[in-house]
Amino acid sequence: MVEKYMFLYGNENEFKKLESALKKYNMLAYKKLYFEYYPSLKSGELLGKEVSSNGDIHEYEVNLPTDALFAKVHGEVKLHYIVDENKKTITLSDLTPREILSEGHQSELVTYKGVMVSKEHADKDMFKINLLNMINKEN
Repeated sequence: MVEKYMFLYGNENEFKKLESALKKYNMLAYKKLYFEYYPSLKSGELLGKEVSSNGDIHEYEVNLPTDALFAKVHGEVKLHYIVDENKKTITLSDLTPREILSEGHQSELVTYKGVMVSKEHADKDMFKINLLNMINKEN
């Protein structure tokens, strides 16, 4: 018989905001998360790599698919979750990169050459994008 896990949230409101921003700005990652990863987790198939362990409580992180340029500018998109084997619960704790996802939820973000640009660090993000594009042209 397949073991069923129940989802809980560390901070449900904050997590739902991050999830909403992910849906808006990275639909591929959201679809993979919602239609593949969540059902797998609920059925007991733990995904990603184990980050820490304390008895029956294990913390995991799993990479979500994203554009390579986005990952180089803002970092990999990851789901962080905690599994309690005794209670058969999975606590969805975080989606990263938190900063750009939180900012994307609060206000409309612009894109530059196909990558989201933070309003707070627009110059820095555009510099990274231009630099990465120049490096790619040389190769």
